[in-house]
Amino acid sequence: MKDEGAGMNDDELDRLMDKLTLRAKAGLLTGADTWSTAAEPAVELRPWVMSDGPAGVRGPSWDERHTAVLLPSATALAATWDESLVERLGSLLALEARRKGVHVVLAPNLNLHRSPLGGRHFECFSEDPELTGRIGAALVRGIQAHGVAATAKHFVANDSETERLTVDVRVGERALHEVYLAPFEAAVAAGVRLVMAGYNAVNGTTATASPLLDGVLREAWGFDGVVVSDWGAVRALRPTARAGLDLVMPGPEGVWGEALVRAVEAGEIALEAVDEKVRRLLRLSHWLGALGAPRARARAGLRPGRTRALLRRAAAAGTVLLANRGVLPLDADGLATVAVIGAHAARTRTQGGGSAGVFPHAEVGVLDGIRARLRGRAKVVHVPGPTPAGPPPALDDTWCTAPDSGAPGVLLRVLDAGGRELHTELRSCARQLEPPVPAGAHTVEISARLHPSETGLWTLGIAGFGRMSLRLDGRDVLAGDFARETDDPALVHVTPPLHTAAVRLAAGSTPVLVARRELAPGSGRAMIVSAAPPVPDPAAAVAAAGRAARRADVAVVVVGTTEYDECEGRDRESLALGPEQDALVREVAGANARTVVVVNSGGPVEMPWRDEVGALLLSWFPGQEGGTGLADVLFGRAEPGGRLPTTWPAVLADAPVTDTLPADGRLAYSEGIHVGHRGWLRSAGTPAYWFGHGLGYTTWSYEQLTGPDAVRAGDPFTVRVRLRNTGTRTGREVVQVYLARPGSPVEHPERWFAGHVAVCAGPGETVTARVEVPGRLLRHWDEEGGGWRVEPGPCRVLAGRSAGDAPLEHILEVRAVE
Repeated sequence: MKDEGAGMNDDELDRLMDKLTLRAKAGLLTGADTWSTAAEPAVELRPWVMSDGPAGVRGPSWDERHTAVLLPSATALAATWDESLVERLGSLLALEARRKGVHVVLAPNLNLHRSPLGGRHFECFSEDPELTGRIGAALVRGIQAHGVAATAKHFVANDSETERLTVDVRVGERALHEVYLAPFEAAVAAGVRLVMAGYNAVNGTTATASPLLDGVLREAWGFDGVVVSDWGAVRALRPTARAGLDLVMPGPEGVWGEALVRAVEAGEIALEAVDEKVRRLLRLSHWLGALGAPRARARAGLRPGRTRALLRRAAAAGTVLLANRGVLPLDADGLATVAVIGAHAARTRTQGGGSAGVFPHAEVGVLDGIRARLRGRAKVVHVPGPTPAGPPPALDDTWCTAPDSGAPGVLLRVLDAGGRELHTELRSCARQLEPPVPAGAHTVEISARLHPSETGLWTLGIAGFGRMSLRLDGRDVLAGDFARETDDPALVHVTPPLHTAAVRLAAGSTPVLVARRELAPGSGRAMIVSAAPPVPDPAAAVAAAGRAARRADVAVVVVGTTEYDECEGRDRESLALGPEQDALVREVAGANARTVVVVNSGGPVEMPWRDEVGALLLSWFPGQEGGTGLADVLFGRAEPGGRLPTTWPAVLADAPVTDTLPADGRLAYSEGIHVGHRGWLRSAGTPAYWFGHGLGYTTWSYEQLTGPDAVRAGDPFTVRVRLRNTGTRTGREVVQVYLARPGSPVEHPERWFAGHVAVCAGPGETVTARVEVPGRLLRHWDEEGGGWRVEPGPCRVLAGRSAGDAPLEHILEVRAVE
């Protein structure tokens, strides 16, 4: 990306640079605070604001009163295989950013699903570099169409969470270029304005000091935007200042600052290097409207109805129908009773955990979506089933009121060392990640009058670091000094460890719970108070679900992961949903042949009962309109539009790549280019469901694949796939194309994804899909020569509906450039 659209020429930049002292220049290269850049009146530079944004634009604060539009998770967006829809959703993020006064959205996340154990799976698009690049580029285009900058992150090979601050990823040059850098190249080609350098090291050098920032990102790809560090990723001055990094976040403290001034004055860092960083920052500031005379930056006028309709459509479009044995779609008029079963049905997990979280405007869970669809038609019975393992949720107005006023919510107070009240306010929930800290603040207190709905052992908890306590009606139930044992900012500031105690409460009682946390330097200020009712006997809960299913016309079971399973800052240890949820599915499926299972997760899970159920849907983390979108799919108002962006194993042990645990600080990507479906094909293994798999409500016959007989190396080409709708409904099919080079002396994957297009046709109709294949997908990285090469010779082009089902074949000859 060059200076196009920035509207600043070199002469203008030179004039501004002449007004800045070295100290002023250095001051611009570190953030002014957690989310904003520094201002500089000498050149009429105003700060610009950044915000996390893969699934929603939270804004510069963690405050449940500042709600946000919540999109489906990134994996759900990739599952749409619909770039135009994703571009529209990117525009929605941009409009939301403008509404909140945000200039830069920290999205998309272009890291890959290398291992199914990756804890941040939900925030990334796919296992495949080409699909990731296409979906990521679409999101970039949508965001930046409205004058808001997108950020491609985390550069590069930041694909797992274990030891993420220090891990040294060892990856071969060919895999690095063909697999892990490729999505970032696509984002640069789409014009992305920022790239975020990750925490990890690659082949011995931390990402913030990597030669890739200059050698590949700037020189090879022509990127002229700003490279920003991940928050707290810069831990050394000289190597990062000499590299292509431009902006250190957060501020105002940081490794650069005055130390950078001294290093330049001592001749250790070239002034020219600092000047280039500042010039790039000024160009971006001008593009954002933060430089020079203020330009009108109209606040977005989001239309709630249209927004909800778009999110509802997106939820349905990303829903993947994995299996259907004649159960779906359901006929709403032919049902008398529907049993909706599972804790995830009532409390559907709409987003993943960690720094990307937002407080949604409103959330429609699966149970609410089904009830709305069947209101006035059928009886909907909910049975929660066994309680999923995991931490209890933050206390909110479901079970409590403020102890003083009786208003719904909790009372937040900040006290000085003597117990004097410095601040007090009513809050709607007890997840307070950024409580106010006025001068003299010593203790944060959250109190609430509990209203337990049942008698038994309740679980109460407090999360944070330092000296903390829980008191119930003046009696200590938990107290201690809990040392901080991590430097990970997500764990310190967003998901601190939870400490719990079991307390017997009686239904109808109104005890007062008081939680306190003392503030200490370096331990953050996040505080979460949680509560959960007694856990029912798992066997009895499963049996109750079976009885409800037996009496119903249809049973919909919702199972899924918890925030403990899928969250930033830690990788998963297993893909199992747990024995209780597996038993629940089997009990319900045994009681009612018309059982639909909905999996509410951001990444793969083991489903040992998948062949025993009537239908199996994957809803991902579907965003705020997940329940309405899923109801549209269940009752045939919309087709399940999703296709898997990642191969799902039957059991974890079958997956070709599972390791996320570094050895002596190093994580070897020993599989090379064979990631995802490429690895499955190489090992001749059979997954539960292939990359690209997904059913609709009709059937298709693939009839013919045609294309050119020859193509010149480096040139794109187009193939045509003829297929017929052999079912009884109009439907949509995602036609996929793969390439293979059998018999080649160069190592290639067994086959690799090369393109796709969606087509629609009515019953009995024939349609031809035109799939364009970029010429770059025939090239490989020559490690000895250090560059791209295209091997002449025959190439197989395959077409079908997934990486494991591509029945059509065409042979073309790749000719060398003369």
